[in-house]
Amino acid sequence: MSGTADQGLERALGLVRVFHADTERFAGFASASAEELPPGQHTLLAHSSHMTLAMERFHGGPVGLTVVSRRDTQDGRYAREILLTSQDGRIIQYGIVRIDLGSLAITTQAAIRLESEPLGRILTTAGLLCEVHDVKLLRVAVGPECAALVGSSEGAETFGRVATIGLDGRAIIELLEIVVPGTA
Repeated sequence: MSGTADQGLERALGLVRVFHADTERFAGFASASAEELPPGQHTLLAHSSHMTLAMERFHGGPVGLTVVSRRDTQDGRYAREILLTSQDGRIIQYGIVRIDLGSLAITTQAAIRLESEPLGRILTTAGLLCEVHDVKLLRVAVGPECAALVGSSEGAETFGRVATIGLDGRAIIELLEIVVPGTA
């Protein structure tokens, strides 16, 4: 496995640890290539755009947000564990985001902390030209904790990605995004 693949796995595990002490009970992660992804998941994950926009295009309308958990981390960043839902209420994405809120305008910080809209929509509405970079694709084996959150079967296989979002050349957001099995 290459150094960059290892870094992608470590980034994913680091984000999971913000909310789940036992990463193995949450999910198993392995590096994946774009060629390994089935067509629907390839469309959703193998790009450098906001996942919110990709999900809305793929599912034909706005997605909803449920914040499962949130916390301010010891290093001063805000983290939240989320579920995105389709218009018919199905859970279609699990995610974790960790943000340096101090790098954003007060109004954008307030919109994020309000927890009523997906992050990609907030950033786009605020007119922020953010670059999604360092995208690493992942194969995900759903563990019991993840299965309970997304309503999936333990052991189901799906795909996800870790990425960083930059603003003005600085990485300010880290994210883990997992497509819920059977939704792509």
